[in-house]
Amino acid sequence: MKTMRVAIVHDYLNQMGGAERVVAVLHELFPEAPIYTTIVDREKLFPELKDADIRTTWMQHIPGIFKRFKQFFWLYPFAVRSMDLSGYDLVISSSSAYAKGVKTGKEATHVCYCYTPMRFAWDFNTYMEGIQVPGTVKKVAKAMVAPLRSWDVATARGVHHFVAISSVVQSRIKDFYSRPSSVIYPPVNISRFSLADVSEVQDYYLVVSRLVSYKKLDLAVQACSRLGKKLIVIGDGPDRERLQSMSGPSVEFKGRLHDEEVVRYMKQCRAFLFPGLEDFGITPLEVNACGRPVVAFHGGGALDTIVPGLNGFHFEEHTVESLAAALERVEKHAWDSQRIRRHAEQFDEKRFRHELLSFIQNATQQHPALKQSLAAVADQ
Repeated sequence: MKTMRVAIVHDYLNQMGGAERVVAVLHELFPEAPIYTTIVDREKLFPELKDADIRTTWMQHIPGIFKRFKQFFWLYPFAVRSMDLSGYDLVISSSSAYAKGVKTGKEATHVCYCYTPMRFAWDFNTYMEGIQVPGTVKKVAKAMVAPLRSWDVATARGVHHFVAISSVVQSRIKDFYSRPSSVIYPPVNISRFSLADVSEVQDYYLVVSRLVSYKKLDLAVQACSRLGKKLIVIGDGPDRERLQSMSGPSVEFKGRLHDEEVVRYMKQCRAFLFPGLEDFGITPLEVNACGRPVVAFHGGGALDTIVPGLNGFHFEEHTVESLAAALERVEKHAWDSQRIRRHAEQFDEKRFRHELLSFIQNATQQHPALKQSLAAVADQ
């Protein structure tokens, strides 16, 4: 029986976020599989990917591509379609925009792990927030929405099986592609975090985020400023100056910190604030892994991860008043840090590996060689 040939495809490998963590886990599951991507910045790879067989496209040679990679949105479809994936039995695309558009061989099974349908095409204004470009460039970019939307829908037909990272993404796949999907939550590296001792907890709220406007961090800054509650903001970004201008004396901006310092702040916070509308949200679960609760907006991925009264609370409206009311509820509630930690453990990497491998085994059962090879991977 022939050996299964597997390829992994990702949009671009030039940052270290949740999607890249998924690629790292995929590489651990299929270490012999090459990783195809449009560009790679090897200075910004997880350690697990340093020795991986990463194959890029001609976009890798564009001057300044790493700093302005979002501005080349119109080139990625061409780069992805130029990848040669003929001869592979299983193609796993890790896609928030372009990777799912890769061409596969006729006999290949294509499984797409989808973070969201292409945000540029379906949520243009959110995508462009934080990207500093002249008005004329933005107008030209907006003119590209319709053709990219058509490309996104057309290439979705080449995917045999969609896997969504959350129920809100599952709904988008149905709405935009008219396709069913299964939900498998992304892997959270729970082992990096330990349960905080109750005596360590201090009287401050915490934000850890890129400081961009769509994250709605102004709500956290204004609510804590109005109530006189201490808020520590970790992270940096184009919205920092605006956020600082509206903050009161109880709000402290720390900028970027080392991972060890971030974890310490997570373990000691009264609660973590997550006011934006996110596709999933790994950081709140990392805070939960430390035994601390989360206050999140009632929408997006937080609907899947936050159980009111167990590991946090939702606030219903994107207003300062709604968030402020949720902060009052947090302070009156008796939190069980061990229950919070156990809830977070349901989202760890082991669970992700098991669920994804089971899904792929079911998806490829018509290919005996694939099924046998996957069984061997599952036993490792």
